[in-house]
Amino acid sequence: MRFMVSIALAAFMAFAGAAPDASLVQKLRQGGYVLYLRHASTDFSQDDSRMTSYADCSTQRNLTDKGRAEARGLGTEVKRLGIPIGTVYASPFCRTMETARLAFGEPKPTNEVRGGPSRPDDPARYDPLRKLLATPPAPGRNNVISSHGNPFFALFGPPYLAEGEIAVVEPATRKVVDRIRLEEWAGLKP
Repeated sequence: MRFMVSIALAAFMAFAGAAPDASLVQKLRQGGYVLYLRHASTDFSQDDSRMTSYADCSTQRNLTDKGRAEARGLGTEVKRLGIPIGTVYASPFCRTMETARLAFGEPKPTNEVRGGPSRPDDPARYDPLRKLLATPPAPGRNNVISSHGNPFFALFGPPYLAEGEIAVVEPATRKVVDRIRLEEWAGLKP
């Protein structure tokens, strides 16, 4: 157990204090990556336990006003940096759809980004998400997946993505090449 805790702590420390690689913006401007985005800030006094449909936002955990501002700000920073965006996929939950819409425009809703309907312990549960992560974007573009923290954690391990954080994934290897927290975007140079 102590060994597992040490591994988790080491993984957390590897990402927690590290600023994005200075060459990251240039790489993103060339395209070829998948940007896995955890939805922006939400109201944790709400939950999804009464959810009846994806269209009924009143029974889901939703973005706060801060989260909406974060999503808009993220979109502004991506445009400022000249990062080209291709297809935007989103979990059909209101918080992920709204995050994607405010940051990047109209997303394609799909359950593939959150894991399949199989049992939680089924190793094939995240195969549809793995496929999306391995799909190269159109030349000169980066695809976006607006989703949740749990699917990312299930595939990549600790640490969890913070709300609004993006993991930059290289499709050929399905490896995370960097992570960008909301507060780091303003410091990135074009």
